[in-house]
Amino acid sequence: MNLDDLNLFAQLDSQNMLAEIDGLPEQLEDAWALGQTLPLPAWSGVRQVLIVGMGGSAIGADLLAAYVTPHCSVPVMVRRDYGLPAWARGPETLVIASSHSGNTEETLSAFAAARQAGCRLLVVSTGGELARQAEAAGAALWRFEHRGQPRAAVGFSFGLLLAAFSRLALIPDPQSELEDALAALRTQRKTLQAASPVLENPAKRLAGQCINRWVVVLGADFLEPVARRWKGQVSEVAKAWAQFEGLPEADHNTLAGVINPEEKLRHTMVLFLRAQGNHPRNRLRVDLTKEILMLEGLGTDFVNARGETRLAQMWTLLHFGDYFAYYLAMIYQVDPTPVAAIEGLKERLKEQ
Repeated sequence: MNLDDLNLFAQLDSQNMLAEIDGLPEQLEDAWALGQTLPLPAWSGVRQVLIVGMGGSAIGADLLAAYVTPHCSVPVMVRRDYGLPAWARGPETLVIASSHSGNTEETLSAFAAARQAGCRLLVVSTGGELARQAEAAGAALWRFEHRGQPRAAVGFSFGLLLAAFSRLALIPDPQSELEDALAALRTQRKTLQAASPVLENPAKRLAGQCINRWVVVLGADFLEPVARRWKGQVSEVAKAWAQFEGLPEADHNTLAGVINPEEKLRHTMVLFLRAQGNHPRNRLRVDLTKEILMLEGLGTDFVNARGETRLAQMWTLLHFGDYFAYYLAMIYQVDPTPVAAIEGLKERLKEQ
């Protein structure tokens, strides 16, 4: 497969997922700007935030929770399931329901539970049943326009949440960090876009390294949700099995699993996401863990973040991963947009 053959890309990519990936910096910028204008009550006394969502709608929440951890004055948790935990009750709990389509059944269940529990409610969606219920309940509704796949709207699912947290004074104003992130994304994009040839394009070269390999992605502290994003993109875009792990936790269990099954491990590729913003001990762990796995015969490689701030480092690695998954899809010659297995399961669930 020639990753510089853009004509073949056009044949495989029926819904132009590549354009969605290319446009991620602008989407993130637009989401932040939109979040400054949408209606938001002047809530006070919020003591905990629970963000509920699934799949592409939840990954933005994971990224937000990891980013705000050092700055946020209240705990922030992400829930991927039906209903709510028992502690999520009353106006001291802000529940943010994030569903791209507005029809995600787990998120609808959590929204209903939050209404019953008397929580404060913010809905982030393009519409659907969730938006209808939010309007009927008088909940704050942040509607955005996006016609593609939920995973291609990560700029909205993160940027709108970031704006909400900033406007509620739960975090310091992130404007300068966001500007740094956008600048770093646009600079990096020049080397990752499809027109950039393999010899100059690290995402294309990394995809070539991962042909017919089990891809495992490791990220430490604020990069753990980025590793999760990589895993999701490899599965949904390239239709390939993948795994993600967080450090330091993986060094307390996964690191021991380098012996069996020997034949399968030879076909593993472990990718370590690195950033200057990582905790110094985690940076050391990344280096040592890669060395151990390499000496055990597993394929390993580093992927380094760009930018001066944690936000820039998070988003440049995320964007790199989106391009990587896309080029892996091209190598496997699959359409990167449709997810027939996921849609098929949803239809079967509706029938029950």
